Amino acid sequence: MTSSRYQSLTDEQWELIEPLLPSNTGRRGHPFWNNRRVVEGIVYRYGTGIPWRDLPVEHFGSWRTVWKRHRRYAGDGTWDNVLSRLLAQADTDGKIDWTVSVDATINRAHQHGTNTTRPEQDTGGGLELHEPPH
Repeated sequence: MTSSRYQSLTDEQWELIEPLLPSNTGRRGHPFWNNRRVVEGIVYRYGTGIPWRDLPVEHFGSWRTVWKRHRRYAGDGTWDNVLSRLLAQADTDGKIDWTVSVDATINRAHQHGTNTTRPEQDTGGGLELHEPPH
């Protein structure tokens, strides 16, 4: 795939991901075609936030194919496996800094900024009608 605004993964990144994706071996039905094109479509869709149907067909093929493959990979744990393997490799290579920062800041909302109700006795009672004396 030539470099373009529709390509998010470098060749080096793709070489890390490709072997972690399911193969066609022993699979019945339509064989997976051009895994990279489909994965690039998934990355593009999440990067832009567009609806699946708006994927440029000339760059990624049918949006249905891209969506179905993403759904399949999410359901069968492929994406979880890819993430854990890439994180493990990056950690082994020393590319992850596991320093964690914890912030204990507390921001309290004004009493009128909450969606809670207060009992009537706490607010001074119900609404009183002020009528002139007779």
